[in-house]
Amino acid sequence: MTIRLYDTGARQIRDFTPLVPGCVSIYLCGATVQAAPHIGHIRSGLNFDILRRWFTHRGYDVTFVRNVTDIDDKIIAKSAAQNRPWWAIGYENERAFNDGYDVLGCLPPTYEPRATGHVPEMIEMMRVLIERGHAYASDGNVYFDVRSFPEYLQLSNQDIDDLRQPSGEGETGKRDQRDFAMWKAVKPGEPYWETPWGPGRPGWHLECSAMAHKYLGSAFDIHGGGLDLVFPHHENEIAQAKAYGDEFAEYWVHNAWVTMSGEKMSKSLGNSVLVSEMVKHWRPIVLRYYLGTPHYRSMIEYSEEALREAESAFGRIEGFVQRVIELAGHTVEPADEVPPAFAEAMDDDLGVPQALAIIHTTVRQGNSALAADDKEAAVARLAEVRAMLGVLGLDPLDAHWTGAGAGGDGPDGRESLHGVVDTLVRLVLDQRESARGRKDWAAADAIRDRLQQSGLVIEDGPAGPRWTLGPR
Repeated sequence: MTIRLYDTGARQIRDFTPLVPGCVSIYLCGATVQAAPHIGHIRSGLNFDILRRWFTHRGYDVTFVRNVTDIDDKIIAKSAAQNRPWWAIGYENERAFNDGYDVLGCLPPTYEPRATGHVPEMIEMMRVLIERGHAYASDGNVYFDVRSFPEYLQLSNQDIDDLRQPSGEGETGKRDQRDFAMWKAVKPGEPYWETPWGPGRPGWHLECSAMAHKYLGSAFDIHGGGLDLVFPHHENEIAQAKAYGDEFAEYWVHNAWVTMSGEKMSKSLGNSVLVSEMVKHWRPIVLRYYLGTPHYRSMIEYSEEALREAESAFGRIEGFVQRVIELAGHTVEPADEVPPAFAEAMDDDLGVPQALAIIHTTVRQGNSALAADDKEAAVARLAEVRAMLGVLGLDPLDAHWTGAGAGGDGPDGRESLHGVVDTLVRLVLDQRESARGRKDWAAADAIRDRLQQSGLVIEDGPAGPRWTLGPR
């Protein structure tokens, strides 16, 4: 049993060997909370939720840290534009992100630190770096001297002479334009914290280096984030942390983007699709299937057609689950182990598409058992399917999706609504059965046609009629 992951720094798939046997430590760059999340934002959290679940299934004790960047140029700009406190904007959107993670079934992190809660750790890190000659203060700013760190740019594989470092307004006093800001001098009307080098606020990169050290120590297993963070964010994190004396992350794992018309989904492009709006039109479990089943390193080109295909594919899985439960007459618990082929796919760089193919194959085998009236085989296949779906966070019988646990299926309690609809549909189906019982076939067919026109699919089986939502 060896889990293998693509390491961005090594540019190859590596066997995973934890620093502490039996334990896995993960730091994921979380939200910058200047706006509510679109599905591109949430994809990262979802991909790493699946990775975490797989490590847990394999018997590891996982510590999962996902930070919140609650002070940032964009948050401050929105504060000024909306004439609202910066912290109010940050907290409002932090809650929106957490709602998005929860509605799509992501497990809460072990720790979720906010940047503004860790300024003392940032000041200490800057003090050490200045003492060691890796950083310097100028005009109230503190900069990292990139040429003082020979390993700089190894993650992104760039040449320092060709480097174009992004810079923000007010970053004056640099010795070299390639140097990056760790601390930004205060500007009129902006929030600030006192430091030995003057009042100001943290730079983006410093926040994560300090928080990773605080919660995971000088060395940890996996640092994750979106592909767009490789440079400058993760490159600058490495420089700060290692120059400070940390070994930092052993593996660097990056997920790809959600795109629209070939471009990365982002607020600035005006092509974002908010999670809060998406779950009004698509069941959250279907949205999780859509975002979570492509390989984490592959781009997802957003389209409603692709979402409809995901809905249809997941509907086939759900239909099988429901039919076996009806046949068995009781809940079928997940198997203790997943099939070996599924485990092999997941071990190989989190090969969810290959693992999903095993699920669909098992569903087809289960449907064949149902057709042959082989109850024992159908129940066995369902137990396997539930075990596999559980790893992906997609088990429709899990308490999260049935509404029996915290969260339910959606922020508006849509599974409770499902129960209400089921009761109403059952009343109509009872009328149809009564019509069939008195051989009034015209009335029975008319009822069925009206239900289908409303978007429901009616199937007649040994246990009686059952309904599902039809394709869009």
